[in-house]
Amino acid sequence: MSSYLSAMQLILISGLSGSGKSIALHVLEDAGYYCVDNLPVDMLEGLLQFLAQRGDHRVAISIDARSGDSHQSLPAVVRKLRLQVDVRLLFLESKTETLVRRFSETRRPHPLSNDQRALHEAILFERDLLEPVAQLAHRIDTSDLSPATLRHWINDIAALGNQRLTLLFASFGFKHGIPLDADFVFDVRCLPNPHYDPVLRPQTGRDPAVMEFLAQIPEVMEMMADIRHYVSKWLPCFVRDNRAYLTVAIGCTGGQHRSVYICEQLAQYFSAREQTLVRHRELM
Repeated sequence: MSSYLSAMQLILISGLSGSGKSIALHVLEDAGYYCVDNLPVDMLEGLLQFLAQRGDHRVAISIDARSGDSHQSLPAVVRKLRLQVDVRLLFLESKTETLVRRFSETRRPHPLSNDQRALHEAILFERDLLEPVAQLAHRIDTSDLSPATLRHWINDIAALGNQRLTLLFASFGFKHGIPLDADFVFDVRCLPNPHYDPVLRPQTGRDPAVMEFLAQIPEVMEMMADIRHYVSKWLPCFVRDNRAYLTVAIGCTGGQHRSVYICEQLAQYFSAREQTLVRHRELM
């Protein structure tokens, strides 16, 4: 690989059809990245050499099942590129029922559906095909995201500095389902719920009154201390594994109060030594 590549920032976007890859690519194009959609993997290294030599150092490329069997070599290519290039691999996914609804609403055919493979079967087939790619990537579950929220999250990722690992804290409500992209899931529904206070109910875990309420409860402080200890203990293992992202999901019943507060506090604690992001799925 050429020395030209050492200055390049590369974001590879993969994922399931209908999960929002086009939205992500458009966001990065607006942010100043040179973007290519549906590039065969065997053309990737040659294109990067060409772009680096002409001075394009911020590049975003979409690679998915539409490129045929070439995506099977993507994990090996990514491992090779990471020896010299700042590579971030994003994998967008959604629940199967969400993808079925999206394709039905837009009346677009799934790229892998045919006379022998119905829409539901095509989605499951694509999910299996791309699982080796997903295992290397930062996974983003777009099932419950609006296009505006997805754009916001992609912008946050594009703004990150070049560090080996980003620690992402994500709050959610169990009544809306566990996020697909979580590496660790902690259940805080056992803690006292501000929802039952009529004054606190319309607020969130980012509001001072809710924060004060939760900060005075010993069980909340103990739960946070246990999560901090667990993440601190195992984080070095993920760093040694060259992971780019680690997503810690905190769930309460509705995703409004307890999980939001704890995510904010954990992110503040770890931000002193790690690159962190915070997402609140139910607040977007």
